[in-house]
Amino acid sequence: MRLVLWDIDHTLIATRGLGRHIFGVCFERVTGQRMEVQAAVDGMTEPVIFRETARLHGIASDRAMFEEFARCSAQEHRLRAAELREHGHALPGAAAALAAVAELKDVVQTVVTGNVRPVAEVKLGAFGLGARIRFECGGYGEDDDERAELVRIAIRRTGEALDVPVAAEDVLLVGDTPADVAAALDNGLRVLAVSSGRSSAADLHAAGAAKVITGLEDLAPLLGLLGQGA
Repeated sequence: MRLVLWDIDHTLIATRGLGRHIFGVCFERVTGQRMEVQAAVDGMTEPVIFRETARLHGIASDRAMFEEFARCSAQEHRLRAAELREHGHALPGAAAALAAVAELKDVVQTVVTGNVRPVAEVKLGAFGLGARIRFECGGYGEDDDERAELVRIAIRRTGEALDVPVAAEDVLLVGDTPADVAAALDNGLRVLAVSSGRSSAADLHAAGAAKVITGLEDLAPLLGLLGQGA
């Protein structure tokens, strides 16, 4: 059984600022303080972003506060799904890439993302990208602070859901940040890095990615890493 682990933001979709707006709405609702600055988000998990953003505002947050924030974020994303479709977009080639992988025998697709699961489902569903994703097998922001651990959780969940072993050499991670690359390498996985976000190809190569592409429009690199042609 082969497994593809997809990052979401800037790998498959772009929210074009709406995600940050929702974060600010929920941050203020939970902490009672207007968000003046947001912590770095690229490659980070939602609990870390929330905790560091709170710290930047002089707020000592705890897990209960984050869980309240996560519930708010899920609700706001559901309420704003139409707005998400209007302002955001699926990245070029994303739908075709998911469809092409879905056609392969004995390949499962899920996500490893800093988003909490309800938000991940809304984001991909808004652009028609969720149908081919096994969400129950994924690793999400609420599961752990560290992305490398989310990878391990996703591999374990996939094996449990399918009742088959999933070996590291049969897993491919696709992501757009050095944190995605590091999480893959920490677990001995192959990685396809996509410079479709804020990280340059040079950044991704420096992080250790052996294969870097500019986008998913050309399916050959993805399918080649899955053993389908050159």
